[in-house]
Amino acid sequence: MSKPGKDIKITEVCLRDGSHSVAHQFTEQQVRDVTRALDDAGMHYIEVSHGDGLGGSTIQYGRSLVNELKLIAAAVEEVKQSKIAVLLLPGIGTVHELKEASKCGAKLVRVATHVTEADVSAQHIHMARELGMEALGFLMMAHSAPVEKLVEQAKLMESYGAEAVYVTDSAGALLPHEVRERIRALRESLDIEVGFHGHNNLSVAVANTLAAIEEGATRIDGSVRCLGAGAGNTQTEVLLAVMERMGYDVGIDLYKMMDLSEEVVGPIIPGSQEIKKGSLALGYAGVYSSFLLHAERAGNKFGIDPRDILIELGKMKVVGGQEDMILDVAANLSKKQTVEA
Repeated sequence: MSKPGKDIKITEVCLRDGSHSVAHQFTEQQVRDVTRALDDAGMHYIEVSHGDGLGGSTIQYGRSLVNELKLIAAAVEEVKQSKIAVLLLPGIGTVHELKEASKCGAKLVRVATHVTEADVSAQHIHMARELGMEALGFLMMAHSAPVEKLVEQAKLMESYGAEAVYVTDSAGALLPHEVRERIRALRESLDIEVGFHGHNNLSVAVANTLAAIEEGATRIDGSVRCLGAGAGNTQTEVLLAVMERMGYDVGIDLYKMMDLSEEVVGPIIPGSQEIKKGSLALGYAGVYSSFLLHAERAGNKFGIDPRDILIELGKMKVVGGQEDMILDVAANLSKKQTVEA
């Protein structure tokens, strides 16, 4: 009998979600160093792309220091056992970028859409399967739709050929009982694997991830040192330690993960990855985690508390890809304050 956890696959996202934390300024050497260390520790998948996925290096989302395809190719050269994964948001990335990433050696793609817009993923999932890549669905802002809608959209991704669908807590707004409800609903409704991607804006990312695992999720995301948008993601080395305490064996070397966290990833982090007022406001307001840096910049420009911008964006139910609205909201709040004064 295999030990519990052998069916669980971990995707390390510090080189993709963590791109937000460093304003997309990863160097090739940093990507090589982190990838090599993760591969040595036995990580299953390592996601490498711009924070907003393939094609995300734009003025709107932030320019990458190094072309993402070059970073993907560099990561592929460093792995001996891990597989390199990429993220693609239809409308930002296209099948052209997907084909190029496949040529560079990427073996898996997560096709990410807003939780109510799975229909835009069909072309990209089909293409990934044609290219021989693993193709997974990634339903973002999963807190913002009823469970029934989540199931409906996940079924669409399954019908397009997705081999798994993730409940993606982009805002770090879900609580453990809400994660359980969503994972259970997908497990009961789909014939494919179910995954979970968490953010730590309310300090429950590890608890949420454990809840997902206990409900049968087998595709799990983590980020070393919490390196990711907002307050970061489920901290991989912490999650692995807790899972080992619970009897799960996923075949990843915990000590090596601890070491690379401090010795390889630590020096890259521009500041401590902790829950501050901005990231806490993200989870509280239910706003996409990558909006934080944009809101802080807009707040400085217009003299507005970034938290007020995030709360207003939450009321508007903005979704990923609507970063252009942040400046409009900040400008309107500034005008309103001027009038009231």
